[in-house]
Amino acid sequence: MDFPAVFGWLRPAAPPPPRRPSSAPALAPCAAGSCSFVNMSPSSRPPIMLCASCRLLVARAATTLPAPPRGLGPAFRYQRRELHFPGHPEPPSNDSSAGRPTRQSVPLGRRVILRRGRMPPATGGGLADSELRFRRGRCESQTARVVGRDVAAEAAARNPKRPARASRRFKAAGRWALLALVTLLSFATRFHRLDQPAHICWDETHFGKMGSYYINRTFFFDVHPPLGKMLIGLAGYLSGYDGTFLFQKPGDKYEHHSYMGMRGFCAFLGSWLVPFAYLTVLDLSKSFPAALLTAALLTFDTGCLTLSQYILLDPILMFFIMAAMLSMVKYNSCADRPFSASWWSWLSLTGISLAGALGVKFVGLFIIVQVGLNTISDLWHLFGDLSLSLVTVGKHLTARILCLIVLPLALYVAIFAVHITVLNKSGPGDGFFSSAFQARLSGNNLYNASIPEHLAYGSVISVKNFRMAIGYLHSHGHLYPEGVGARQQQVTTYLHKDYNNLWIIKKHNTNSDPLDPSFPVEFVRHGDIVRLEHKETSRNLHSHYHEAPLTRKHYQVTGYGINGTGDSNDFWRIEVINRKFGNRIKVLRSRIRLIHLVTGCVLGSSGKVLPKWGWEQLEVTCTPYLKDTLNSIWNVEDHINPKLPNISLDVLQPSFPEILLESHMVMIRGNNGLKPKDNEFTSKPWHWPINYQGLRFSGANDTDFRVYLLGNPVIWWLNLVSIALYLLSGSIAAIAIQRGAQLPAEVEGLTKILLRGGGQVLLGWVLHYFPFFLMGRILYFHHYFPAMLFSSMLTGILWDTLLRLCAWALASSCLARGVHALGILSLLLGAAYSFYLFHPLAYGMVGPLAQDPKSPMAGLRWLESWDF
Repeated sequence: MDFPAVFGWLRPAAPPPPRRPSSAPALAPCAAGSCSFVNMSPSSRPPIMLCASCRLLVARAATTLPAPPRGLGPAFRYQRRELHFPGHPEPPSNDSSAGRPTRQSVPLGRRVILRRGRMPPATGGGLADSELRFRRGRCESQTARVVGRDVAAEAAARNPKRPARASRRFKAAGRWALLALVTLLSFATRFHRLDQPAHICWDETHFGKMGSYYINRTFFFDVHPPLGKMLIGLAGYLSGYDGTFLFQKPGDKYEHHSYMGMRGFCAFLGSWLVPFAYLTVLDLSKSFPAALLTAALLTFDTGCLTLSQYILLDPILMFFIMAAMLSMVKYNSCADRPFSASWWSWLSLTGISLAGALGVKFVGLFIIVQVGLNTISDLWHLFGDLSLSLVTVGKHLTARILCLIVLPLALYVAIFAVHITVLNKSGPGDGFFSSAFQARLSGNNLYNASIPEHLAYGSVISVKNFRMAIGYLHSHGHLYPEGVGARQQQVTTYLHKDYNNLWIIKKHNTNSDPLDPSFPVEFVRHGDIVRLEHKETSRNLHSHYHEAPLTRKHYQVTGYGINGTGDSNDFWRIEVINRKFGNRIKVLRSRIRLIHLVTGCVLGSSGKVLPKWGWEQLEVTCTPYLKDTLNSIWNVEDHINPKLPNISLDVLQPSFPEILLESHMVMIRGNNGLKPKDNEFTSKPWHWPINYQGLRFSGANDTDFRVYLLGNPVIWWLNLVSIALYLLSGSIAAIAIQRGAQLPAEVEGLTKILLRGGGQVLLGWVLHYFPFFLMGRILYFHHYFPAMLFSSMLTGILWDTLLRLCAWALASSCLARGVHALGILSLLLGAAYSFYLFHPLAYGMVGPLAQDPKSPMAGLRWLESWDF
């Protein structure tokens, strides 16, 4: 058959031939003369012709198939042909004098490319969907189906607007119904048995207690920013919880205390993860099956379900991460209408979500990096668009600065302002912060206190270390044991207020009493050489070349002398780190170091806990390494000197920027210093994607109500395989495109979805997973769950795309449509059935452990490391 004859340029032709009187489908010759068409149109309409050899339906309306241009040779025959529809711009004419066809300028959106094995979708202004359709395979029923559709199209042609509107409304209703179904199923699984168990589970002991602190306005310290705990406290307060439950340890029963408001709030935010992921994948892939598969993976994952049902920060964090991702994808989709209301709305919501994510945990920085990279790429492309003026590019830049930098930063600072304002009572977090910070907390001994402002000789003082959780310079009457340096009085640090924290500051070369009224007041200045005499025992702060008790290469610090009389090893030079207050030493505000005059070492604390002979207080050493570390920096807190006038500490309280900076310094140090508790399971990042080890939320014995945090292994291992498969298929596609391979239009479209949409979520997975390999702090299994959200979205996009490619490859077969539908359905059913098997991990188990054949989980302990 001569294909160019069928696919030749379409142009106006002679009037259609007379209608055949017979009602049976009539045969008409193909333009090439080598095949025939079956006329399947009703007699009142121009014929729709089925080419028996080509398996293509061609509509004869205002145009007919012309003969191919003559004399152009085979080179022209196999060029791509375009089909002209009525109402569209005229098709190209054939310039016989030039020997080649000429085309008028036709918008790309109005061109329909015909290739073997595929037909274009119906487009507005062209033929109806039933007038131009690809005949799949040689199925005998295809002709009848096409005739039926054509009859329906003829009926709709009498009133074309009403069916179109009805079809659009039906599709829109279907989309909303599917979203409602996904959301309803997510909420149903998260709120099912939410009240069980009715006792503290895992980290509820921390975050529930912190919610109580907000209700009671008691200051506390945590290594995370305050937004998540504030929201938990607010949820408890609004639901009637009075903040009196102690949250002492896991397993304590809630009894009459109202805890469901806090659990319900976390479950509410956790339930939105599924519809957020659904909408994100739908926007990236334009595919409902891909979005539905993603939603099913997250709905039926036992790990996400478990984390969403308890008083934890994780569902709150993941809510803001997914909200930021969805908002970013949505404002990217509004790129064709910049500065519109929807564009501004999604851009602003992105900034708000970024502030929320960072305000819950510092790992919110990862989604900030992802949005930042997307924004840089977006601006770079705008800058390269020569159709835009520099003023327009500047407006784009300004909008992003306002919505993605200024707005999140303002909200983040506002979160801390509320946090500091609400927590105004002294509490268990006081000791982690500086003395100046403590002076603002009601109930603290420094609150509304009046003390001398500048340090003078003869003053009785307490000296506090700047490092978090080190405490005050302390001594007592006990000696170091035999074999531990010199057998002299112990010097330690102690976290609590105590009389043994008090020292008298004296000149190094005189024993006269500086408090004698006959002596004038002499202030201590930067660079002075002083002695520190312990007020309770009258021994001097002393150091020598003996090794410290626990820290090698550091020198021992002791109390030495009788009634203040010692030797030259008692002399220390005082230096001011922050000299903005001049040479004098200011109470609470000046940061000082004490340099031992003989050895040249610096007084500091290693932070190591001494054995029982040291009352489990912290070791104090004199380090020969003169680096400015927080361990060796101190400040004066208590200050008693009757010869000096007192001032209110209100004037010494830090400003809000100083409080904000100090809070972050303390949180960062606290994060880096986290250590595992006794008998606590920790994990390594390489454990997480393979679901190597779970985490016990509640119970350990067969009589306990047990909840075990473990991802659905079928879903997690599918995600892991999908990541590897995406890297392989994405690399092949990228190489093919880079090498200029000519891909069919449908394959090219699917490839772009795979590389662009899949690339976005793969970047999210990388950013939320690999940074944990660089962290020195203790890590837990639940840290992987934000990355798991992105891997599930990648799985949905990947398998939908691969199945569509398989269907395209089988286009000549009757199974083409079934391959995609069957593949998606199999994945959905597999996820649902695996959830049926493993759901007791999330909803709770009672009875024999999995090792027992009588256990409901018998046979499901697929890895020895699973401890349920």
